[in-house]
Amino acid sequence: MNLHDDDFALFGLKQSFAQDRAAMDARWKELQREAHPDKFASHGVAAQRVAMQWSVRINEAYQRLKDPLKRAAYLCELAGFPIQAHSNTAMPPSFLMRQMEWREALDDASEADTVEALLTDVQAARKDLLAQCEKCLDQDRDPASAVASVRALMFIDKFAQDLNQRLDQFE
Repeated sequence: MNLHDDDFALFGLKQSFAQDRAAMDARWKELQREAHPDKFASHGVAAQRVAMQWSVRINEAYQRLKDPLKRAAYLCELAGFPIQAHSNTAMPPSFLMRQMEWREALDDASEADTVEALLTDVQAARKDLLAQCEKCLDQDRDPASAVASVRALMFIDKFAQDLNQRLDQFE
């Protein structure tokens, strides 16, 4: 293992959006067992420190790989197309309109059923965008096209949190 390997190489995975979550989880546990600092207790402080660095690196990679949105963004970045979500908020006009409609619907929602229906719509849009990311990244090998989908997914995940918070207010 090399600390400078990309996350996919670290986990022994093909660099692709579609991943087997069970295999990824099993590999994470295996890597954590190999690098656990307690395993190096008799090797001295320096060895334990290196083991801790490995453990942190493994956990960071796992967090990125297990989350489809983070994985898509990471694949784009690896291919030289960073998401730049803070400095580039460009979105297709159709998605901007949809955002506005969702926000207005949330603002107007006075019942939990309305918010739940909106959440169902947002989750369907998320599923479609994840499929689009898989197509762009794995089938078309076009990470530049995936960037807009990743940005849209970032909005959707944030908006889904807002919807869930609103649902909590109805309880």
